[in-house]
Amino acid sequence: MGAVSDAARPDVDALAAAILAGERAALARGITLVESKRPDHRDQARALVQQVMPKTGNAIRIGMTGVPGVGKSTTIDNFGAMLIEQGHRLAVLAVDPSSTRTGGSILGDKTRMARLAASKGAYIRPSPSAGTLGGVTAKSRETILLCEAAGHDVVVVETVGIGQSETAVADMVDVFVVLMLPGAGDELQGIKKGVLEIADIITINKADGDNAPAARKAAAHYRAALDILAPTSKVWKPPVLTQSGLQSDGLETLWATIKDHRAKHQAAGLFAKRRTDQNLGWMRDMLRERAMERLTRDPDLRAAIDVAEAHVAAGTLAPSIAVEQLVKQANL
Repeated sequence: MGAVSDAARPDVDALAAAILAGERAALARGITLVESKRPDHRDQARALVQQVMPKTGNAIRIGMTGVPGVGKSTTIDNFGAMLIEQGHRLAVLAVDPSSTRTGGSILGDKTRMARLAASKGAYIRPSPSAGTLGGVTAKSRETILLCEAAGHDVVVVETVGIGQSETAVADMVDVFVVLMLPGAGDELQGIKKGVLEIADIITINKADGDNAPAARKAAAHYRAALDILAPTSKVWKPPVLTQSGLQSDGLETLWATIKDHRAKHQAAGLFAKRRTDQNLGWMRDMLRERAMERLTRDPDLRAAIDVAEAHVAAGTLAPSIAVEQLVKQANL
């Protein structure tokens, strides 16, 4: 574990206590701390996460994605409001594309989720992706833990629906929900096979009014597509639901299906295994990140990497030889 200076420790202690007490402002400060790139802040962030760790892990973690215009924000807004009415506390981590100039978050999640923004039982956190893995912030895992420590028992991670972000989010949540549109050309909408393979639940949104027949048809197509894929779990076959996020129709069924997924995986011992595998994957990802940081922080190694990359690009040096040379120089 990284050591934390004595000077930093009292601030971390106070911040941890405030987060555990459910103070919203403290949670915001804690998330800002874990998102910071300053080395001293990273030390404090590691200490903060370690302090609150015993109070984490009890939330239902839900990933939600879908093509642009599918209605993710409207669905989450009404879905979350429904859960809050039932007594839950909800955190929404909406991972936004970053502004290319400032690196800031540009979608304005609190204006897209008006009901939740006005609710004391909800906490919405837009997180700029900063170009990491198709839109998933590198600090989303720590943010999930802080939200759980603050007493939020349902955490929704909304992805931007591009690139590899879906796979990354699926690796940090308990259940992964894919929203689809009815009647959008071919019913599979060009969705990648890989997204179907990682989906735990598929739900056809906007299944209201004149769209209802098209939604039922699309659901039948997705069920047929799923039938030819090998199941990823021995206790779960991904169901295909229909809903109207705008009208709040079908959201109770979605929530019941999410709870059923959790119950069946817990009964089979697969829930705990999934969480353990995710933590080990998280550790390995961070280890690779820190090793790369060490390589690029040293000016001599950075210069050697630049030279090696130039030779590899020119075709005069094999990538495997370049890596071996750099590893030896770094004494790794």
